[in-house]
Amino acid sequence: MSTRSAGEAAREQLAFFDLEEWSDHLVESYSHGMKKRLAMGAALMHSPGVLIVDEPMVGLDPKGARKVRNLFRDLARKGMTVFLTTHELSTAEAVCDRIGIIHHGRMTALGSVEQLGRQIRSPGSHLEEIFLRLTMESEGEERAFFGIGNEE
Repeated sequence: MSTRSAGEAAREQLAFFDLEEWSDHLVESYSHGMKKRLAMGAALMHSPGVLIVDEPMVGLDPKGARKVRNLFRDLARKGMTVFLTTHELSTAEAVCDRIGIIHHGRMTALGSVEQLGRQIRSPGSHLEEIFLRLTMESEGEERAFFGIGNEE
């Protein structure tokens, strides 16, 4: 990015993430949530085709979390791929078109919430129920893997 376009993009991101009034402060004085918003703004400055985020809602207040959820949905509608990891199933259900469930280091399920609900023979289930059913292990029972692709 040119210096000029980087400056413009930085100002836009600071405004979007409500950090304008903090632009002349040291980042070390920022709260955890402010640092998260700043990092997201920095990642978006150059309009990437793919955004990879890990636990993006941790440390955000409810207003900030809503803003980020809406941002992810908007970016996806505009064609960006947003790949996020989270333990917050409500966030995944609210934001993601496709869900991958990893259990013991293996992808055990992949699809929309509706598709995953059909895999467990419980259409209309919420992601929490789906996740718990797909990752449940009983004593002495072999784990049944659901998903797409070959299993070794």
